[in-house]
Amino acid sequence: MIGPLLLTMMSAPAAAVLGCLAFRDRRIAEQLNLAASVVVFAAAVPLTMLSAGGPYSFWRDYIVVDMLGAWIVLCTAIVYLLASIYAVGYMRLLREDVERLWSFYALFAGFALTILASAIMNNAGLYWIAIELTTLVSTFLVGFEHDAESVEAAWKYIIIVSAGISLALLGTVFFYWSGSFALGPVYDMTWSTLQRTAPKMNSILVTLAYLLVLVGYGTKVGLAPMHSWLPDAHSESPTPVSAMLSGALLNAAMLGIVRYLAVCDAAGVGRFARTVLVALGVVSLVVGALFIVRQGGIKRLMAYSSVEHMGVVALGFGFGGLFGVGGALYHMLNHSLNKSLMFFGAGNIMRAYGTKEIGHIRGVGARYPVQASLWLAGAVAITGAPPFGLFLSEFVILRGGIEGNFGWAVAAMIVLLIVIFVGFLSHFRAMYFQPAPLSAGGPSAISCWCVTPMWLALAPLLLFGLWWPSAMWEHFSAISRVLTGLSP
Repeated sequence: MIGPLLLTMMSAPAAAVLGCLAFRDRRIAEQLNLAASVVVFAAAVPLTMLSAGGPYSFWRDYIVVDMLGAWIVLCTAIVYLLASIYAVGYMRLLREDVERLWSFYALFAGFALTILASAIMNNAGLYWIAIELTTLVSTFLVGFEHDAESVEAAWKYIIIVSAGISLALLGTVFFYWSGSFALGPVYDMTWSTLQRTAPKMNSILVTLAYLLVLVGYGTKVGLAPMHSWLPDAHSESPTPVSAMLSGALLNAAMLGIVRYLAVCDAAGVGRFARTVLVALGVVSLVVGALFIVRQGGIKRLMAYSSVEHMGVVALGFGFGGLFGVGGALYHMLNHSLNKSLMFFGAGNIMRAYGTKEIGHIRGVGARYPVQASLWLAGAVAITGAPPFGLFLSEFVILRGGIEGNFGWAVAAMIVLLIVIFVGFLSHFRAMYFQPAPLSAGGPSAISCWCVTPMWLALAPLLLFGLWWPSAMWEHFSAISRVLTGLSP
């Protein structure tokens, strides 16, 4: 059952790419991408549930379906589906680029394919290749609109991220080298092999290798201070791409850090590795808080929120234990839903007001009462306020920090989350409750394609804040045991 599901999930976006290239018609490309996203989601849900019986290996152990990778697949599938629905309405507004839309959808499906592929790579080297492919494909999406700002953001993105990924490659080589002392010069560099061999590895070499992959993949995740590409890429991309970058790609890059962290635990240097990851998480919260408070661009506000939330995820995995890991995995899901909602709302408002500047957006609640309510609910949720899912996941992560004896990080996290709550919602207070200028025209119509995915994101976000499914908790518990080297 796992094999056919996996093949179906990977074949759908690949077929969409080929179909877009073959027909080169924007309407057909739009439908192919949407159909592929539905198929991917339909396959990802049962794949995640069935992964509990694994891990399942395919293609000479180069491919693996385990509980951790399947969770990243699920988060990716959710964002891909929501963003594909939204893209139908949003991309049609780019009238000057209408003839190029087939290429957008080919790239978009290819982007989803590379993210999904990275989550199921069982070889550390192949994982690096998959992450690099996500960079190459998404660079063209970041600069798709061909204006000066988006082209600059695309160049900044590929240069900075490629530099970081190069360090991750060097770290991967060092991990392979450290394993060669126990396994010989040639061996299969699977994640389970590294974790099993780690006790025999040189601890200094493992520590150096981990620092390299942490900085390398941390650049892709957007952890501060390696985050400088993220605000530009997220803010200048077409809105569906912004949602995929924030809600899907960052999780896939975090996966590499988490897998190598498990190797460090097995090698006996886990406390140091976790402390460094926790420190980067706190720095990311600090940077996110400072820039959120003073931010003037609406999509850049969402981008720095991504820096903040990846910092929270880093704290969860760094704290470790059942509550740290479980909270981080739950946070990934809720952030994927919430950030999709926020970018969709931002894209709608930017199109309606014709500006990216928060200072020029006023009277949102009066002009768009239904959509404004959805977006405001998402804004409350993204700050970690109850009764939404991010509140629950952050609360569990804080408990994990207390149990992991990271009291200083827990205190910093609480203070910074309060600052972010006040700073983020102060921008929405101005946009919603300060009156629009008299010169502003009447409200323009927003397509149902652009509003429906906001409802689809908000409903589970509220549900997961009120109810944490027991099956999901059991899934997280099993992942936590595997990462610590215990039987699932």
